[in-house]
Amino acid sequence: MLTIVHIINGLESGGAEASMFNLCTYDKDNKHIVISLVDEGRYYKLLTEHGIEVHCIDLKGKGWLIAKLYHLYKLLRSIKPDVVQTWMYHSDLIGGVIARLAGVKKVFWGIRNSILTPKLSKRSTIFVSRICSVLSYVIPYKIICCADKALTVHAKLGYRKSRMEVINNGYVLSKFSNNPDLATDFLAEVKHTETDVLLGCVGRFDPNKDHKNLLDALAIVKSRGIAFRCCLVGNQMTTENSQLMAWIRENGLEQHIILLGLRSDIPAIMNALDIHILSSVAEAFPNVICEAMACGTPCVSTDVGDAAIIVADTGWVVPAENAAELSNALIAAIAARGDKLEWQKRSAACRDRIVVNFSLDRMVSAYQRTWTS
Repeated sequence: MLTIVHIINGLESGGAEASMFNLCTYDKDNKHIVISLVDEGRYYKLLTEHGIEVHCIDLKGKGWLIAKLYHLYKLLRSIKPDVVQTWMYHSDLIGGVIARLAGVKKVFWGIRNSILTPKLSKRSTIFVSRICSVLSYVIPYKIICCADKALTVHAKLGYRKSRMEVINNGYVLSKFSNNPDLATDFLAEVKHTETDVLLGCVGRFDPNKDHKNLLDALAIVKSRGIAFRCCLVGNQMTTENSQLMAWIRENGLEQHIILLGLRSDIPAIMNALDIHILSSVAEAFPNVICEAMACGTPCVSTDVGDAAIIVADTGWVVPAENAAELSNALIAAIAARGDKLEWQKRSAACRDRIVVNFSLDRMVSAYQRTWTS
């Protein structure tokens, strides 16, 4: 049994946090300890409830930064981990350097991003990634990317390609499954009727998610006389978001959009939706597509990150930042839904693709092999 220390930026909701949580709780062959560089978040309680030891360094809080970094160093010296697994750029840099200073030889970086441009990324993120590209030749034993696109992008940025490999995210297939009974309460909550197609997009309000493109596309669908409603789920997806509300009003979609904010019943929502939409301009390995498909829900997605690889021939993939193409795909998907038998086959194919290629067992086994390489 190895002792694995995970160092991550924080423990709020996010794809990296979810993958780390799944890895820690489902890998029973190793001991896992988590260190958050900031304070507690949503996953702190979830991890501790599963018996995972969690430490918070609180780098953003009051106190001397050097003292907090020294605390991280002392913590790693006392734990003496066999492996340090870091997640995302700041953790790769800070956690990687401190771990090596603490005598840890096996440091594994985690890359969860596939785009680094001034338009879509913070300057600080780009700056840290540039530093990491130089340090990739001396700090990490291996660099684990969650997507093929992420590996390609970072290799071009100067990361040491010979140390890079791809381990895709994995999903709890017993949690995300094709189970219409899960959808009953949710459908009642949103007052769904069979006359409307129920679309949905799960994702926080963020420039990378490009909700404006989604709403522009939905306005075109509406202009074709198609009856639909669309659930928007995620942080800031509420009526209190003035920018979002302005876009909805500009497109005349007030009667078509259901704003649901943050939710914990994502499997129920995915089972309720007829079609899930990803309108992003940037992703690495979009979890929501896999979660929807695992529930048998076909997807319409922009061609970002590894989305096209995930969807394959089970759904529709269109260029990013193109409302006309996105609307055409939505109209085609809604039309395809009219053939019930073929739609059932498509739904089954969605589920099968995730089961075969992106199970949690597959992800955990891949990490175990890499850590012991």
